[in-house]
Amino acid sequence: MSASESLALPLRGALAVLLGAVAIRWACAAGVWDPSVAALWPNARTAVCAALALAAVVLLSGARRRRRPTPSAGQYALSEKIGEGGMGVVYKGSHPLLERPVAIKLLPPERASRENIQRFQREVQLTSRLTHPNTISVYDFGRTRQGLFFYAMEYVDGLDLQSLVDRHGALDPARVAHILSQLAGALGEAHAAGLIHRDVKPANVMLCERGGMLDVVKVLDFGLSQALDGQGHGDSLVGTPLYLSPEALTAPESLDARSDLYALGAVGYFLLTGVPPFCGENMLEVCEQHLHDAPTSPSERSATPIPRELEALVMACLSKSPDQRPASAASLQAALGPLAAGWSQARAERWWSVRTAARPLSTGNRAQPCFGAPCAAASFVAPTACAA
Repeated sequence: MSASESLALPLRGALAVLLGAVAIRWACAAGVWDPSVAALWPNARTAVCAALALAAVVLLSGARRRRRPTPSAGQYALSEKIGEGGMGVVYKGSHPLLERPVAIKLLPPERASRENIQRFQREVQLTSRLTHPNTISVYDFGRTRQGLFFYAMEYVDGLDLQSLVDRHGALDPARVAHILSQLAGALGEAHAAGLIHRDVKPANVMLCERGGMLDVVKVLDFGLSQALDGQGHGDSLVGTPLYLSPEALTAPESLDARSDLYALGAVGYFLLTGVPPFCGENMLEVCEQHLHDAPTSPSERSATPIPRELEALVMACLSKSPDQRPASAASLQAALGPLAAGWSQARAERWWSVRTAARPLSTGNRAQPCFGAPCAAASFVAPTACAA
């Protein structure tokens, strides 16, 4: 109990007694209370006063509980929890003056080791350097009154790609090109700034509406980012096995931007077919396939015709050798541009209008269960889900 709460208890008791005395005086004046009763029962007034005092204490305590302050982080009021991962808990919040929704990521005390605090600070510092419209924006960083580290970021009211495909199946190839082009743009800015994401996967890419435009991509969770100078998480295996590049498995300390392009290709494969390029019953099986097996072509797994140019780009990204992948995210975005032209805003509006029930099913800024976790802790797609 805080000092203010301790001081409030006797004050509430005194107020309750005062209210009880006032009530008895009113009762006497109104004729409700007969003072002659005191001659028959000397303690009657005391008992009534005590009863009234007790009732007042209960009422005041209940009112105080109802007025309990909303949980907060700095100047932001928190509402419901929208996600939780290895490095933090994400809440929906709002700024009291701007009345703008935000997503607040907190580092819980049980995870506040020195290493995790440094990683958490590094996450927000890295993300705040990125300004691409398809990258999540960071607004603020600080500590709560309880000493918990937090940062406030753009709240995305949309649907992540994993949930989108799970609910609606494989996407139109033109739409896939439209999404991959935006994803490549966000990664291109990060790569130019000397950062690689290292955890590009469908659950870390969201579709939302911005400025009246539908299917706007937002890339989340740069918390596993590594600087191209080797600083960061380069000495450990991190990410999600379904979307890891071969070199991320064999030499995580020497990754470059082309590892992100492999993951982008794996995401594109998933969007085109509804399944990842490789999957299995355990981590070892999936990782072995990334290292040694050629993925089945998307057109063999899709009932919808896929343009040869788009399939060639996806398969090039999935090359085992980084040298055989696109030279950069910028060059990949340029190649995707003409293929993305077929997905217009009119088509996006028609798609969403038919599926209006899906739009409120927002996944928000979800923190994924595998966030910040090693490969061994990640989840896998069941064999039945990998069927063509």
